Order: sequence, then structure tokens, then C-alpha cells
Amino acid sequence: MPFILQERVSLKSLHTFGVDARAAWFARIAAVEDLQALADDPRVRALPRLLLGAGSNVLFAGDFDGLVVQVAVPGLEELPEHGDAWLIRVGAGQSWPELVERLVRAGRPGLENLALIPGLTGAAPIQNIGAYGLELAERLHSVTVWESASGALREMLPEQCGLGYRDSVFKRDPDGTRVIMAVTLRLPRNWQPLTGYGDLERELAARGAAAAPGPVDIFEAVCALRRRKLPDPAQLGNAGSFFKNPIIGRSEHGALIERFPSLVSYPLAGGRYKIAAGWLIDACRLKGVTRGPAAVYEHQALVLVNRGGATGAQVLALAREVQDRVYGVFGIVLEPEVRIVGDSGMLALTPRPSPASGRGEC
Repeated sequence: MPFILQERVSLKSLHTFGVDARAAWFARIAAVEDLQALADDPRVRALPRLLLGAGSNVLFAGDFDGLVVQVAVPGLEELPEHGDAWLIRVGAGQSWPELVERLVRAGRPGLENLALIPGLTGAAPIQNIGAYGLELAERLHSVTVWESASGALREMLPEQCGLGYRDSVFKRDPDGTRVIMAVTLRLPRNWQPLTGYGDLERELAARGAAAAPGPVDIFEAVCALRRRKLPDPAQLGNAGSFFKNPIIGRSEHGALIERFPSLVSYPLAGGRYKIAAGWLIDACRLKGVTRGPAAVYEHQALVLVNRGGATGAQVLALAREVQDRVYGVFGIVLEPEVRIVGDSGMLALTPRPSPASGRGEC
């Protein structure tokens, strides 16, 4: 079935924040032929473009004066045997939460720590999604992309994808020059549980499965944790964690620990530390703060929510307030994990602390 190009389309139901915004043009594509037809269409050829999956990691700060392309490529197949791993090729339009559950329950473990992360499979490499001690990069075999320059498909290996902490070459190139069509996963036959994350260990213990957890045990524990900590977007508009956990060096970490002994942090390779952004926000007494219909979620300070009727500008103003407060107290810049879209493309979000703010107590 050919794609349909639509004009002045509401995006409210197409992203999980649920703010009211419109796209000048919108198309849902399911095949390479659709992309080529879009590339040849004079109505949208010169417009800025935004690739959209399930809209679970985006905030529209206003209307988008360009073309929004929703990638809905179907497909799920197990490829021929590949040594010590199962290779699973998945269309970019496949629901990620449904994929993880289907594979785990079918005896193809390896993604259970990434259970219930909202979105489509095509978005997983863009963000290099991660949770509870696992990142997609550790389970990625390749990414199939359509390149607008050549009009051809290309297979990209993990080392070509520039995967980092919530980052990739795709995230830095969101306007459609590379469109992810499929993702091939590499799931280990010699499966070993990953349970070193504190909350996960405690949840497994509470379920009596700490000694020898199986993939389904971990899957169900992760689902329970996420449901307790994060609001359901169907009930309360949000995009999950709004900010990244900042990473700092050893000397900066030591200085912060001296001033804030209860700082929550995790050691990384190379003498660096990952700081819990939620702790920073909570320490600034911002958990539960409400600004009109936009708010910091009362059960998890890392999540900003739309309580009903919030505009993108209101959520953005609250995000900047959080940034400013954290920077003013801790000297740490919180970077958005959520993509922020303005009228013509991606927006940067940087703190603007007042001259009077100091590095002191909240």
C-alpha cells in the first residue's frame, strides 16, 4: 500500500508527551519505495525533516514547519545459525516492549534488562538504549539504513554507528539522511544473567529468585521496577527520563563528595563517575514541583510530566528551571536525553543560571 502524504497534521497522539503540536507535512513509511517517493516529491523535497518512531523520546516545543516521517517498517525473522549467538532481524516499526517479551518467552534471552522501554525498535540504536546494567550496543549485530545520498540500503556494523552513552551517529543526524529500516540483534546462546544493579538485585530477592534467576525472572522484575518508578504515558504524558546522568572526572567527583557526602554516583572506567541526575534534582527540592500543567514527577525526579494541557513551551521552561537550579548548586550541566524539536528542527537546551546563583546548598 503506497504511503499517504498529509498536510497540517496534529502530532498530539503521535508522541508520549501529548502536547498539542502540528507538522506542516506528515508521512508514514513502510518500505524503501516510500522513502524514494518522498525524496522525489516537490512539495516536501526542500523542507526540514524529522524522523519519528513511537514518539517516546521527543518533546515538541511548538509546531514543526517541515516534514515528519514516521518509520513503520514491519518484520521479525530469525536468521540462520551464527556461531555462539542467535541473530534476529527486526523491522524498525516493531514495538520494542513487545519484541523483548516475545523473544524472552520464546527462549531467545539477552534483552530482558531492557524490558518495557517504550518506543519502536528502529529508535533503539539512535539512543543506544540502556537500563539495569545493559546497553543495546552489547546486543547489536548491525543496522540496516537507507541513505538519501545514494538512495540505497547499507548495512552498518556497531563500530560504524558511533554508539555511546545515549548517543549514536543517528542521533546527531536526525533529519533523514540515514533512515533506519531494520535492526539485527545478536543474542548470546551462552546466556548469563546481568543482575549487578542494586534495585534489580533487591527486586529479584523479594521474588525469591536472587540465587539463580532465569531470563523470565529478570524480565518480570525489570517490568515491575519500571511500572513502579515511571508513569504510564497513556495516563500521564511523559517521555521517561528527561535528562542524562552526567559523567564527571575523578577530581570533580571528589570535590562534590566532600560537599555532598550522600551524592549517588557510580564508578566508570578511566577514573570517571556517572552521577544520578535524579538525585541532583531531588537534592534541589524539585521533585513534585508543578508549573501550571507541567511538573516534575513526584515519584521520580528525572521525569517531567504533562498533567494535562501543557504546551511544549511550558515543559521546556520547567526543564530549563531544573537545569538552572542544578547548575547553580552543583556546577553540573544536565543534558537532555529527550530530543527537543522547534519549528525547524532540533533545539539545544543549556542552563542559564542567574549571576547571583552560587555553588552552594539547595
